Order: sequence, then C-alpha cells, then structure tokens
Amino acid sequence: MTISDDDKVILDGPAIEAEGLADWRVLLGVLHARFETGGFNAGVTLVQAIGAAADEMDHHPDVDLSYPRVDVRLSSHDVGGVTRRDVVLARAISEMASRLGATPAPSGTSALELALDTHDPAEIAPFWAAVLGYDLAGADDGTDLVDPFGSGPTIWFQRCEEHPAPHQRWHLDLRVPPEVVEERIAAARAAGGALVSDAEAPRFWVLADAQGNQVCLTTWQGRSHA
Repeated sequence: MTISDDDKVILDGPAIEAEGLADWRVLLGVLHARFETGGFNAGVTLVQAIGAAADEMDHHPDVDLSYPRVDVRLSSHDVGGVTRRDVVLARAISEMASRLGATPAPSGTSALELALDTHDPAEIAPFWAAVLGYDLAGADDGTDLVDPFGSGPTIWFQRCEEHPAPHQRWHLDLRVPPEVVEERIAAARAAGGALVSDAEAPRFWVLADAQGNQVCLTTWQGRSHA
C-alpha cells in the first residue's frame, strides 16, 4: 500500500464522526470497535478475515479475541492518531463482521487513563516509567506515560499546588462514547455516588463515590483532538 500525504493527516473527532462509522467510537485518538461473535470459533474466523485485510493494506490493528467477542483498535502509529487509512480499514472490518454474522456493540468500548496530581511532573515521571516499564509519550509537556505493549492504561500528570508533606492522589479518567454518558451517570448515582460537576461537559463530567473518591467520564466532544 502506498501512503500518500492525505493518509498521514490526523482526523479530529468531528471529522471521524462525519465518516459515519456506526460500529466504531473514537477514544483517546484511537478507533475502537467490539463485535459480539457468540463463540470462540466464530471469533477466530473474524480475526483471520481482519488479518487478511490488514496484510493486504499493510496497515495492522490491535485485536483482542475472547470467547464471546472480538475487540479491535485502529490508529496510525507513525503519526499518532486516526487517519484515512484507519477509516478505510474500519469500514472493511465492519463489512466482514456483518457478513460473518457478528453483532457490533460500540457502547461496550472504553479507554482508561490514570491521573496523578503533582506540582512537578518532570520530577516523578521517570520513576513511574521505570517502575511500570512504560514509555514517556512526549504529549503536552512530555510526561505522559504509555504502555509500550498497549495493554495498560495511559498515565498522565495533573498539576496542583505543592504539599508540605508527601501526598499522592489518584483519580480515574474513563473515556467513553458520548451516547453512554447519561447511562453511566445514572448508574453511578444509583450506586450511591454523586455528580460533582458538569461544568466542562461534554469534555468531561466529575463524579464521586460515597467517600468522595472522584472519577471523570470524558468524551472527544469539545476538544481540539480526539
């Protein structure tokens, strides 16, 4: 496959949504899809079809196969985001899944980030990279950490005031498809939680459990990048 300059342009959230990829959701700069296969052998067949298409395009997704489903993640690693190459392959994968009788389940997709509050990200980022075996991603101020094998959550550092004593506070950022936010908030409230703030919606909503531990539900909407 010959890669043109257009194939290297990173698409933002609205541009991806305009492509009408009904089976896919963009989460943290990656296209995610879940296909319910109902059985392992059916999943193997779908994975084999995806592999053949990926080899033909010379553009390869990350694929997870389990008993009832196949999860697929697509991005262009050479430019660090979703490009036209991913859109083309996503459409091909959806067509294969439909032909093989797999059911798309995009609302089941999600991407987890962990955030650590600190007054000096550069001071502690190398420690966490070393301990976890992560890479420094170079995003923003160069201190985001990513799992080189793609299985662990991204870790990023949120600036806060310096504390006089050692202090560590984590909170979770969970990127979800926009259409599932209201359902997740309702479920969290039903489980004893509370909505702390929706001031930054639809970029993110802040929720807390009964003891005040917070989590942010985030979407691509309202951002300059997906």
